[in-house]
Amino acid sequence: MVWGLVLALLRASRSRALAPVRWLTVGYIDLFRAVPGLVLIYMIGFGIPIAGVPWIGDWSQYQLAALALTILYGSYVAEVYRAGIESIHWSQTAASRSLGLSQGKTMRFVVLPQAVRRVIPPLLNDFIGLQKDTALIGIIGVLDGFRRAQIYAGTHFNLTSFTGLALCYIVITIPMSQFTDRLLRRDQQRMAARK
Repeated sequence: MVWGLVLALLRASRSRALAPVRWLTVGYIDLFRAVPGLVLIYMIGFGIPIAGVPWIGDWSQYQLAALALTILYGSYVAEVYRAGIESIHWSQTAASRSLGLSQGKTMRFVVLPQAVRRVIPPLLNDFIGLQKDTALIGIIGVLDGFRRAQIYAGTHFNLTSFTGLALCYIVITIPMSQFTDRLLRRDQQRMAARK
């Protein structure tokens, strides 16, 4: 979530000095939203150790899987944050600038608090997707829940381990979905009370 926010802020920057960084950020977001997660995990999980990339070439498969998922979901989360930032009416920025706040303080104290409140439900949906996509990391040899269920099923000739895994995902996902719905209802009630 933090990486996605950094990307969104870089993409939303209007400074001429940051224009090259903004273009690189747009390219990063577009590139990693276009690459399937499975392909990205495979490329990072096997490609970085083979290439001998300094510093991260010695990371464990688990760390490389976390890096791949961070890169992938950072691009999706950046777009969610950007949508939230752009949903704030321009008059909010104009009013805070007229009160003498700098562009950075306007973003930090006026725009971001409102934007983050608006994007909590979609962010939680992305978090649910991320939690389910962790099953993809098994392709690089990380023993996640799916791979452990597969090993158990192969050893004991019993597929109930997959049912147990599905129940684990349900136990995690349904409360998060309910929490998201509750936050959305609370925000709608707050907005209705202001009108």
